[in-house]
Amino acid sequence: MNRKELNPDSSPQAAFGARLRTSREARGWKQEDLAEQMGYSSTHISAVETGRKMPTLRFSRSADVVFGTGETADTFERQWREIRHGSLLEGFPEYVGHEGRAVEIRLYEIGIIPGLLQTEEYARVLASSAVRRGSITPDQADARVSFLADRQAALARSRPPMMLVVMDESCVRRQVGGPDVMGAQLERLVEYAEHPNIVVQVAPFEMGERRPFDLPVNLLTLPDRSVVAYAESQAQGHLDRESTTVLPMLTAYHQLQAEALSQVASVAMINQVRKGTP
Repeated sequence: MNRKELNPDSSPQAAFGARLRTSREARGWKQEDLAEQMGYSSTHISAVETGRKMPTLRFSRSADVVFGTGETADTFERQWREIRHGSLLEGFPEYVGHEGRAVEIRLYEIGIIPGLLQTEEYARVLASSAVRRGSITPDQADARVSFLADRQAALARSRPPMMLVVMDESCVRRQVGGPDVMGAQLERLVEYAEHPNIVVQVAPFEMGERRPFDLPVNLLTLPDRSVVAYAESQAQGHLDRESTTVLPMLTAYHQLQAEALSQVASVAMINQVRKGTP
């Protein structure tokens, strides 16, 4: 891709690459010079400059060090976060910040496996579907999958949070990505259920009107024992810290857990569905 083909207005990723190249050329550096200072190959620098490769957090911070922009209001890291958050609903980036330090995570999902338990292949199928519908770009789809991997990695800490997951039965019965992808995803759920800090339950269809939630719900208990809630509609997300609304949701979640299948029965159902996958 030559200079004429690179349009910084085409996407946040292209703008990042154009800025990197402009900053490099303003100092009279070749790509090899910048690569040596940043600890990357010149091929990698070229790919980021032309928008063919997504920058990473490490790459962005390295650029800020090399170009002296780390203490400014317009850092490369800020641009990277705009790329990562460009396809996310309002309120979700803030929620993820709390998620990374929560001591307890309670999730309820309808229709799809909760993100924190998704395999990369399952997540990529969902992102690719959104691209085909025209709701996000291919670059944003890649960012979503990468962002999810970062969220999952953030929970693999020395003292991981307790994670309580209730999934509507539709999550395990709705096939996503074909038998191979879905089979691997269900197997991953069974593996997660073996972790001492993770409880996996299925809310069966027969719960009917006893199901207290009609939308996905995320509840986080933070280190100070305060609880925040996050819920999404199709168009936007909302983070709530008010105890008058959050505590009733916590009560409803306890009711949901009581009505859902036990973990043993839930794993049995998941295995039954998994074995029925060709």
